[in-house]
Amino acid sequence: MAVVEELLRSESNGNISFGNYELAQKAKLEDFEHRGDIYKVKTYQDITKLEKNGLFLYESVPGTSVYDFCESGQGISFIVKGNKDVQITIGGDDDSEYEVIVAGESAGVMKTNLSGKLNISVELEENGEAEVQLIKK
Repeated sequence: MAVVEELLRSESNGNISFGNYELAQKAKLEDFEHRGDIYKVKTYQDITKLEKNGLFLYESVPGTSVYDFCESGQGISFIVKGNKDVQITIGGDDDSEYEVIVAGESAGVMKTNLSGKLNISVELEENGEAEVQLIKK
């Protein structure tokens, strides 16, 4: 998969893809409408951040490209791509538990903090990618 050149796009399956970890300079796209929600993305090699309706949704350090990002009542799923190991913070439901699955392997059940944030680490080989699932318990 190539990086998301347009920074943020709607996919034919109803999901979104965003982020370009190859950029040397910060780039952002604001006021992107998708299914009645407004998204904002900031991305470059050091960080990728996504907001939905002004609220935190995703952040990675260093930057990543994210494909097929899907939120549902059951949780959040996406494919993350980058050229380094990455620390990801996800905005989920406040004070909730999620089973975290990375590249088909369960990382166990994790609890969000009071602001709904959950931190996970994903090991990516150079130009590697991994599927991430957070299944709400």
